[in-house]
Amino acid sequence: QVQLVESGGGSVQAGGSLKLSCVASGYIVSGCRMGWYRQAPEKAREMVSTISTGGTMTYDDSVKGRFTISRDNANNTLYLQMNNLKTEDTGTYYCAACISASGLYEYWGQGTQVTVSL
Repeated sequence: QVQLVESGGGSVQAGGSLKLSCVASGYIVSGCRMGWYRQAPEKAREMVSTISTGGTMTYDDSVKGRFTISRDNANNTLYLQMNNLKTEDTGTYYCAACISASGLYEYWGQGTQVTVSL
């Protein structure tokens, strides 16, 4: 059974930093594209950042220059370093791994809450 477990969320003031982690178990994800998504209250889930097996990164325009995605294949772990956090970054952050033939991610974590206040 594949599990993705996120951690590192919390409450910070605007301008602060957090580092999210996502540990995968039950499957070796080094051969998979992985990503971070977030969902704010009453809003649709949106892509924050993705990273390919070769290390190619993509970012939503709203987080470029502030967030950095990385992966540690040896430890089956995905990270998201978030700096200069803004109130609009508030939401539940989800880790996703492995895109299926349908083009959708196969595996999702349960989410970790990030709350940014003034």
